[in-house]
Amino acid sequence: MYKISELAAKVGLSRTALLYYEKQGLITGHRLENGYRVYSDKDLQRLRLIQQLLAGGLTLKECKVCLEAKVDKQLLQSRLKALDIEIEQKQQSRYLLAAMLGEGDLKAWHTSLEKLAPDAHLDWLTKQGFSEKEALRLKWLSKDMNEHDVYMADFMTVFEPLERWGPGSESDTQKALSLLPQAPTNLLEVGCGKGLATQVLAQKTEAKITAIDNEQSALDRLTQRFKQQGISDRLETLCTSMTELPFADESFDLIWAEGSAYIMGVEKALQQWRPLLQQHTYLVISDLAWKTDTPSSESIEFWNQNYPDIQLVANRIEQIQQAGYRIVAHFPQSEEAWLDYYGPLGEQVIKLEPEMPSSAALKDIKHEVRISTKFADEFGYHFFVLAKS
Repeated sequence: MYKISELAAKVGLSRTALLYYEKQGLITGHRLENGYRVYSDKDLQRLRLIQQLLAGGLTLKECKVCLEAKVDKQLLQSRLKALDIEIEQKQQSRYLLAAMLGEGDLKAWHTSLEKLAPDAHLDWLTKQGFSEKEALRLKWLSKDMNEHDVYMADFMTVFEPLERWGPGSESDTQKALSLLPQAPTNLLEVGCGKGLATQVLAQKTEAKITAIDNEQSALDRLTQRFKQQGISDRLETLCTSMTELPFADESFDLIWAEGSAYIMGVEKALQQWRPLLQQHTYLVISDLAWKTDTPSSESIEFWNQNYPDIQLVANRIEQIQQAGYRIVAHFPQSEEAWLDYYGPLGEQVIKLEPEMPSSAALKDIKHEVRISTKFADEFGYHFFVLAKS
């Protein structure tokens, strides 16, 4: 026989808990002549069984039913399903915490958050100590905070020697420029890179050009190019973020953004850049678009990971019109522009593979080259020439 304090010590419960169990009919105490309440070994064993059932997720009421009647299998199946869901949620929580500590991959989490809350995602990344430039790259490239520095170093090793950092051609730039109803006099180029499009804009117009990019080495190459041609007086460069452009409203009569608006999101770019344009002036952007409404599963999987906002042209046009622009013209980028980028990039990957066999960045770039050449008929860049309404 056990006094209530002795029983409590054996099962690790409080005196109050045991009295409650007794009130619920789970154990039965007997009062001695001296007034002490005592319990039998049967009560001890019932308590230990109850503790096992509680650990399985049953309520105290359900434990009593199990003790007094045949086990309700449907009840147990329901509890098992709930427990499986809870375990999965806990595993996901553990995976995220481990990844944030550098013990796992955050790529899937970043991708999911980018779809659900892109602005909050960017703000959170900057609060983790990344500059806005690094955070923008983190969103679209490595998607892993712990490996970001190594990833970006490898990424720049691949791209630094290349003239083009994205699909494009002089002929496409000229074509888009020729579709403008009037020549610009003061234009802003967003995401200029090394300035291949900038050079065409300078050759084909008399405009003053403000070129921005978040990579200083690219701007240095652009400045050098203009000095060599003796036209540096028409160029101003600025290393800054495209998300917070430091210009007054109505500063420009043309904004030019080849293949760069995706970094901050096309819809956001359309909204934020619009005030910088003077009335009845123009915006030219190019953006990745589906060429078919039935792309292959491999293409869908790749772009869901790397650019989830890829749209059909018709959908993008609807977004453009809702943002307050009129479509002047639009056309698909040429095959030449695609090959001028992915050809040299593919050669660079082959060249560097022996030197960088374990590089995650090189592996990702190689995969992009394969997808973008194998399925080139399913997606590609599309130019939009727009007028501010």
